[in-house]
Amino acid sequence: MTQTERFQDLPLEEVIGDRFGRYSKYIIQDRALPDARDGLKPVQRRILYAMYKEGNTNDKAFRKSAKTVGNVIGNYHPHGDSSVYEAMVRLSQDWKIRHMLVEMHGNNGSMDGDSPAAMRYTEARLSAISSELLRDIDKRTVEFIPNFDDSDMEPTVLPSRFPNLLVNGSTGISAGYATDIPPHALHEVLDAVLMRMDNPKATVDELMTVIHGPDFPTGGIIQGVDGIKKAYETGKGKIIVRSRAAIEPLKGGERANCHHRNSI
Repeated sequence: MTQTERFQDLPLEEVIGDRFGRYSKYIIQDRALPDARDGLKPVQRRILYAMYKEGNTNDKAFRKSAKTVGNVIGNYHPHGDSSVYEAMVRLSQDWKIRHMLVEMHGNNGSMDGDSPAAMRYTEARLSAISSELLRDIDKRTVEFIPNFDDSDMEPTVLPSRFPNLLVNGSTGISAGYATDIPPHALHEVLDAVLMRMDNPKATVDELMTVIHGPDFPTGGIIQGVDGIKKAYETGKGKIIVRSRAAIEPLKGGERANCHHRNSI
């Protein structure tokens, strides 16, 4: 049996446009940007759900990170192990996100940019606040879809009993779109949610009486509110943050400057 070759005579512009369009759609929807409902990117959601499904929760013992990464890759996220572990580590770094979603034992990096220990050395479990992201997920509260090989089901979004997108913020770059949402104080965001529930037409000025601005995990002083208000009104704004500095006296009359820096 001979196989005949088939050629298609197509304009290069059409081919590139179609391929890049498909790629862009995937990057935007399924990789780089968070879902507005639970504030999570797909890899983050899959890590949290896999840990929940395996009983790796706050009330149980810590478990090797390598075991969780293998489980996530094997069941939900068929990509490289390093990208999954990096996402998992970021969820445990208290200088990157306001409320850690993963607790980790061992070296999980540092504010100065030091790399975390390999996944075979560290141990992790879900944090207490993660249980609020996953609460009632087994009660048909969210839509489930088949995983990549149709062997299991995974959620399209988490129930998210607190506004994680605003509390922990998010940053990501995709094709044609980017997001950079700063973290906020949990109690302020909850007060704002209650205000909107009582008064759906609440203005930005009214909301800013309870949400005074971003609340970075590393501290610092925000210079002025004009940039904050513009960001809340239009989605684009510039926030200037000044570090908090202190002078510490040393022996022999020398002095040392201590800076509390800020980084998302």
